[in-house]
Amino acid sequence: MTLKVGINGFGRIGRNFLRAAIEQNADIQIVGVNDLTDNASLANLIKYDSIGGVLPLDVSHDENSITVGDQVIKAYAERDPKNIPWGEIGADVVVESTGIFTDAEKAKAHIEAGAKKVIISAPAKNEDATFVIGVNEGDYDPDTHHIISNASCT
Repeated sequence: MTLKVGINGFGRIGRNFLRAAIEQNADIQIVGVNDLTDNASLANLIKYDSIGGVLPLDVSHDENSITVGDQVIKAYAERDPKNIPWGEIGADVVVESTGIFTDAEKAKAHIEAGAKKVIISAPAKNEDATFVIGVNEGDYDPDTHHIISNASCT
């Protein structure tokens, strides 16, 4: 089953998540991104990365979306996560990579907007759990862990 993911904060971490999903051919569909930067700049930053190099896929944009290969990704520029229509676009999980919504109370806005889970890409406060791959990811319980941190964005 394809995991549908939204990304809030399309800076270095958000774009790296997108690239990793594409390059690893993961069963992940990016259904939306939210960033205050204009879509033309975001599309350029996806295509041309100073570390990852040139993405070998066509990248284009319009007023409402960014297209990477054959994947059309809805694009939003909302300051308040409650206003991002994660539920409408079917986001199962939101990767919270702005560095702003690192407290579970703030990150919960993504769930209120329709996402089922939130992964905070930085150290968090009051999260349901923190997981480090290779250390404790086996402790993940989908019934009780809805807002989690991956401990670090580095």
